[in-house]
Amino acid sequence: MLFTPGSEDIYKDALALHANHHGKLEIRSKIPLVTKHDLSSAYTPGVAEVCRQIAKDKNLAYAYTMKANTVAIVTDGSAVLGLGNIGAHAAIPVMEGKAIFFKEFAGIDAFPICFETSKEDFADQVRSIAPVFGGINLEDIAAPKCFELEDSLQDIGIPVMHDDQHGTAVVVLAALLNACKVTGRRFEDLNVVICGAGAAGYAITRLLKCIGYDTNVCTRVNELIVCDTRGTIFRGREGLYANKYKFIIAMETNRPALDGTIADAMIGADVVIGVSAPGIITEEMVHSMKKDPIVFALANPDPEITPESAKRAGAAVVGTGRSDFPNQINNVLAFPGIFRGALDAHATRITDEMKIAAAHAIVDYQRPTADNILPNILDKGVTIAVAKAVAEAAKMCGCSRDI
Repeated sequence: MLFTPGSEDIYKDALALHANHHGKLEIRSKIPLVTKHDLSSAYTPGVAEVCRQIAKDKNLAYAYTMKANTVAIVTDGSAVLGLGNIGAHAAIPVMEGKAIFFKEFAGIDAFPICFETSKEDFADQVRSIAPVFGGINLEDIAAPKCFELEDSLQDIGIPVMHDDQHGTAVVVLAALLNACKVTGRRFEDLNVVICGAGAAGYAITRLLKCIGYDTNVCTRVNELIVCDTRGTIFRGREGLYANKYKFIIAMETNRPALDGTIADAMIGADVVIGVSAPGIITEEMVHSMKKDPIVFALANPDPEITPESAKRAGAAVVGTGRSDFPNQINNVLAFPGIFRGALDAHATRITDEMKIAAAHAIVDYQRPTADNILPNILDKGVTIAVAKAVAEAAKMCGCSRDI
């Protein structure tokens, strides 16, 4: 999520803003309601014919209703920003913020849907609202529930994507590809360490390893080691079988089966990607990496290591999630365009090929430099480029449909 800390004044300003407007969203009619004919066409009796036509062919909802341009932003409030499990009511302001990003950057009408729910019935609740929407954006849901929920909803006939996983992974992939250009590295030669095995860490891992992907679309990194709070994840680690997703990570990464700390994993690495907690990476750890390493410290609001410290330790490219530092790596570069492209293609799902296409669209948008490896997140042209690439990929992989 886009979240930049500052002085205490910003928190006061935010409270005043939300109180003054009673939130950030409203619904406006697309049509006038002035005459009796207006009323009859928009509602009874005229609307009955629209309903009858959709009853004959439910795909006509895309032509006659808001479905073609709507996304539900679904959360249970269990992993909001850096605030943790704050619940459905407290999550509303963040979901409203996400909705205005969708509207501003992609012209999509998005609606916050915040559930007070349990693990058992969450998927059924989301399925029950799907008829209204053209897509489902899962947001701020704790792992491993977020993985299980997303997997269980892939058959509902509309795109479902957990943005904290895949939006983040797409932008990280784009940033890494451009950082390779800047530092003169080949992507397939990279030795990468990921600090954090939650939602973002898992998705980044799978994207960089291209698990289940067409290898002609994206090349694998050379070596990838993932660390959690216990250290490196490796085959045979005690307790690994209790978490399906860490088991998958163990089977597909860390070929040397390194059993050690984050510091051990970073020795000789080209890249470290932090999606974990503040301050866990030191200058000594960066100094132990290969010459001119790439450091992405994405924890918010406080990164795993500050850009100043990373640069002092020899990092050639440093990215964070903050807008007040150079190289902001933020999923707003990805998710509006991904959903715009999926909606335009009437896609049934968001595939691996569509995510990779989105990453390459970001990469190709501008020539990178060490302090600008990604486009400005306020550049709406990025959304247009991503949407076009995603829609084309949807058609190529056979998940688009003519309506």
